[in-house]
Amino acid sequence: MNRVMMGKRYIISASVMVLLLFAGGCKQQAGDYRERAGDPDLYRRAVKKLSDVIVYDIFSPPVASRIYAYAAIAGYEGMAPQVHGYLSLAGQLNQLELPPQPAADLEYCFPVSSLWAFLKVSKALVFSEEQIGELEAEIVRELRAGGVPERVLKRSLAYGDEVASHILVWASKDNYKQTRTFPKYTIRSEPNFWRPTPPDYMEGIEPHWNKIRPLVLDSANQFVPPPPTPFSLDVHSQFYRELMEVYQIGQQLDSFQVEIASFWDCNPYVSHHHGHAMFATKKITPGGHWIGITSIASKDAGLDFMGTTELFACTSIVLFDGFISCWDEKWRSILIRPETLINQYVDEDWLPLLQTPPFPEHTSGHSVISAASATMLTHLLGDNFHFIDSTEVEFGLGVRVFDSFRQASDEAAVSRLYGGIHFMPAIEYGVMQGNQVGDLIVSRLRTRPREQGDPVASN
Repeated sequence: MNRVMMGKRYIISASVMVLLLFAGGCKQQAGDYRERAGDPDLYRRAVKKLSDVIVYDIFSPPVASRIYAYAAIAGYEGMAPQVHGYLSLAGQLNQLELPPQPAADLEYCFPVSSLWAFLKVSKALVFSEEQIGELEAEIVRELRAGGVPERVLKRSLAYGDEVASHILVWASKDNYKQTRTFPKYTIRSEPNFWRPTPPDYMEGIEPHWNKIRPLVLDSANQFVPPPPTPFSLDVHSQFYRELMEVYQIGQQLDSFQVEIASFWDCNPYVSHHHGHAMFATKKITPGGHWIGITSIASKDAGLDFMGTTELFACTSIVLFDGFISCWDEKWRSILIRPETLINQYVDEDWLPLLQTPPFPEHTSGHSVISAASATMLTHLLGDNFHFIDSTEVEFGLGVRVFDSFRQASDEAAVSRLYGGIHFMPAIEYGVMQGNQVGDLIVSRLRTRPREQGDPVASN
């Protein structure tokens, strides 16, 4: 888990910066509105609102990754093809065709189009549409107050609508709606197969997620990890040793391990039971945590509006395909969780530090998507990228400081052992699987031509 992928720091020359001034998205129009409309904080604010709504609506980790991805792709496509040196993702993402293009002889403010496309797709994919709608209205008021000419504003919003509609039609063909009608997982009686865990005994989440169309992967099973250790309750077997490792570590956690496990918990729905009363705590998903890191990194790196949309799009793409790859394995091996076995065969009163999620054990989802995200972020922003991760502060936790994205992803992976919800092979093979997903996407995805130093294409 200490594998580090060398990347290049994202550097833009002064001459290119002049071309991309966002200003550059709002053509030939004097006034300070160009700088305000191209403020990347506006885009980060839209992403944060989407994360808040995903938490509020309690979307599962795989479904949340889908929402992030399509919204971020729409935001990117609303801007990139119109900015010198950036490429559309059409023809690169599976079945994505080129979105409608703006009229060449009319004036647009493309950061406005990008924001609007992101928000429109977000609103279409969540339940609490009104919350996204409130931010839409707020941002339009601010743009008007900031001096964006009305004719340019309306034209730019209309173009954002066109891009969003195009992305939503494409999204509707990824088999998501069809999988809503597929049968639920039927619990099997054999002792090695996953079954729901107390206290809520929730049914298995997304057993058919491998039927969703990937964005870059050729198929859900392109990177099948090694299988879990052969199941055995023989006290001398390797599997039993792995089970006891989870049990023993869980009994002697130090404060440092507890802090790590809690920081990376990222369980969107944690139930609490006190007698006959029950309430739930809602938090970000694992993917939402990495979207938060992406936001922090984009600001720390001083990325402009275009670079910010690029970073969110690329990270969201690896998250989406990472979950598809991981869930393909989860519902192939369908391995039972440590808590179930420990309670049945070792200690009926033992509880893991973290609440066991409602899906099979192998591989660790956080390990997969963290490794994939770190691979992409390292490639775009470089190794040894120091940042303070404050993503969990609003959920009552502190901050953690990292010197690289890989360091953060390694910590996220091992947190699942400290939390008592994964065996070690699921973590190690999950990191391997995530690295494979990330490496493939880095090698295939191009946001800028090779001759112009596209960091994604330069590997």
